[in-house]
Amino acid sequence: MAKYLVIVESPAKVKTIKKFLGKNYEVVASNGHVRDLPKSQMGIDIEHDFEPKYITIRGKGDVLAKLRKEVKKADKIYLATDPDREGEAISWHLSQALKLEGKNVQRISFNEITQNAVKAALKQPRTIDMNLVDAQQTRRILDRMVGYKISPLLWAKVKRGLSAGRVQSVALRIVCDREEEIAAFIPEEYWTMEAELFIEGEKKPLVAKLYGDENGKITISSEKEAKNIAQEIEKESFQVLEVKRGERIKKAPLPFTTSTLQQEASKTLNFPISKTMRIAQQLYEGVDIKGQGTIGLITYLRTDSVRISEEADAQARAYIADSYGENYTSEIQPVKKGGAKIQDAHEAIRPSDIHRTPVLVKDSLSRDQFRLYQLIWKRFVASRMASAVYETTAIKIGAGRYRFHVSASKLAFEGFLSVYTSEEDEKEENKLLLKEIDEKTKLILQELDKKQHFTQPPAHYTEASLVKALEELGIGRPSTYSPTITTLLGRRYIVKEAKNIYVTELGEVVNQIMKESFPTIVDENFTANMESLLDGVDEGKVNWKTVVSNFYPDLEQAVEIAEKELEKVNIEDEVSDVVCEQCGRNMVIKYGPHGKFLACPGFPECRNTKPYLEKIDVKCPKCGKEVVQKKTKKGRKYYGCEDNPECDFMSWSRPVNEKCPSCGGYMVVKGNKLACANEQCGYTTERKDEKTP
Repeated sequence: MAKYLVIVESPAKVKTIKKFLGKNYEVVASNGHVRDLPKSQMGIDIEHDFEPKYITIRGKGDVLAKLRKEVKKADKIYLATDPDREGEAISWHLSQALKLEGKNVQRISFNEITQNAVKAALKQPRTIDMNLVDAQQTRRILDRMVGYKISPLLWAKVKRGLSAGRVQSVALRIVCDREEEIAAFIPEEYWTMEAELFIEGEKKPLVAKLYGDENGKITISSEKEAKNIAQEIEKESFQVLEVKRGERIKKAPLPFTTSTLQQEASKTLNFPISKTMRIAQQLYEGVDIKGQGTIGLITYLRTDSVRISEEADAQARAYIADSYGENYTSEIQPVKKGGAKIQDAHEAIRPSDIHRTPVLVKDSLSRDQFRLYQLIWKRFVASRMASAVYETTAIKIGAGRYRFHVSASKLAFEGFLSVYTSEEDEKEENKLLLKEIDEKTKLILQELDKKQHFTQPPAHYTEASLVKALEELGIGRPSTYSPTITTLLGRRYIVKEAKNIYVTELGEVVNQIMKESFPTIVDENFTANMESLLDGVDEGKVNWKTVVSNFYPDLEQAVEIAEKELEKVNIEDEVSDVVCEQCGRNMVIKYGPHGKFLACPGFPECRNTKPYLEKIDVKCPKCGKEVVQKKTKKGRKYYGCEDNPECDFMSWSRPVNEKCPSCGGYMVVKGNKLACANEQCGYTTERKDEKTP
C-alpha cells in the first residue's frame, strides 16, 4: 500500500487530523516556521536584487531531521499548513528545507478541521501558490528593513536596546495622537432640561427632554441661560403637538471576522486580544470532546471576510427553522457594506458544526474556551436570523415657543435577539409606549430638572478600539493586529490601566523620533497603501521585488539624514544635583526601558539607582514646594508634589505657575492653551510660553 505523509503546522492538529485518515497516512507537525532571516544581520542581499538569505531557525534541526526521515518513507507528501499567506510561506519553506523538488508533493488547505473538510481537501490538491508566498515574503522583508535600519538609531538616541517596526510604529503614532488630543481638550459647559409631566390616570410621570424652540435645536451654555429658559417655560402650559407611531428594524449582526471577534470578546468577556487569539487557536486546532474524540470546533480564526459557505448557510437556516420557527430565518444572506480591503481568502469565523451547541460541549471545555465558543456560536446563528422589530412612539410636546420630545420603543418581534444580544441591544429597549396619548391629552408640569454637563474628551484607546481603528485605516491584517499590540506593550511604549491604553514616556520619545526622522514610515496612508500593494502581490498583479526596490532607497536616504542629525543631538549622561548616599558622587540621569532614572556614575563599583523626579519649575498649588514629573507603576506620566506623601497634590495635565484670574485656582496646559484646572470655572487663555512641553 502507498504511504502518504501529511505535514501540518501545529502538534495540536496532528491528533485531530490523524483520526480522520486511514492507516496509510502519517501526520506530523513542523511546529510553525522552520526557516527565517538570520537574527545577526539584515539577511537581505541589497546588491543582488534584494534576495533574502534564509537559515534554519535555531532549535528546528531536530524537527527537520525527523521530517526528512518521514519524507523518505512516503510515496506522496501533502503540505497542510494554515490556509493563509503565512501558512503558504511555511509550506514553501518546508519544500525548500526538505528538498522536495522532484518528489510527489501537493499543497492542501482546509478552513476547518473536520473529517469532511480534510477529505475534501485531499481530493483537491494543488501546487504552492507563489503569489501568496511572495506577499508574505515581501511583508517580512519590509519589516526587517525598517527594524534593522531604524532600531540602531533609536539605540543611539535613547541609549538602550529599543527597536522600531513598520506597522507597530504607525499604531504607536495613532495612540500618541489620541493622547495629544485628550491632553489638549478643553471641556465646554452645557445644560440639559427635563420636564416631569403628570398625565391623568397614569401612575408614572412622563419625562420629556427639552429639544429646542420653534426654530429648531438649541444649546444651553450656562447656568444663567438655563435659569432664564426655565423661568419662561414654567409660565407656559404643556400640550401634545404630535404623536408618531411606527416600526423600526434592527438587522442581524454579521458573523465574526478576526477583528470583530477580538473587539466583542474584549467588550463582553473582558479578554485581552492575545488571549482571544490563543483560545480561538485551541478551538480551531481541536479539543477533546467526551465520546467524540478530538474535534476542531470553529473555522480558521484569521480572516477579514464575512462570507459563509453555501453548505454552512443552509445547515444554519435549517437549524433555526427547526429550533425557533420559519419566521425566525432571514430571507437573504447579510452583506458587508463599504469598499474595505477584504482578502476574502476564506470564510468568516463560525462553528464547524452548528448542531454542536455550546451546552453539548460545555463539560469538555475550560471556562474561557466555553465562553468564547458560545460567543462565536451565538453570533453565527444570529447572523442567519430575521431582523428584530421594534414598535416606536415619538411624541413632540410644546411649552410656549419651546419644544420637548419623548421617544420610546418596545420589542415587537425579537428575531435574532432571541439568541444574541450585545451591550447596545440591552440598553435599547424602553417599554413606555403610551398608547392612550394623543393631541387631546392634558399634561401638567410637576418638575423642571436642570442639569449641568461638560463635553468629554475623546476616549483613550482600548485594545478593542485600537484594533477597530487599525482595521478602518487599512493598517495591518487579521494576523497582525494582536502581535502589533503585544509588541507595543512588551516594549513598554504603551501600558494598559483597566482597559485603557496610555503612552509611556519611552513611547513618546520613540514616536517623536519616528515622526521627525521617518514621517513616511509612521504615515497612516502610506502604510495602508503598502497593505494594498501586498494584496496586489497576493493576487499576482504586482511583482514583489518592485515593491521592495521602490521602498528601500527612500528608507536608506531617511536613515542617512537621521544619522547626521543624531550625531548633533548625541545625548550625554546629564549630571544631576542628587548626591549618591553610598559613595558621594553626583548621580546622572539615564534612560532605561521604563524611561529616565538616576544612576551612580561609579558603576559597576557602585550600583545605586533611584527614580528620577524631574522638576518643572512650578510651585505646588497646595504647599508651595516644587512640582515634579512622575510616573505610575505602569509608566503613565503625571505631576505631583515633591513632598508626597505629606502633600497629596496630583494632576494628569502639566500645571503652570499662573493663577486663574477668574477663580484663583491653578492653571494647566491644554495643547496651545492654558485652562483653569477647575472645570466648573471653565476659564481659558492662549499660551504665552510656547516652550512649555
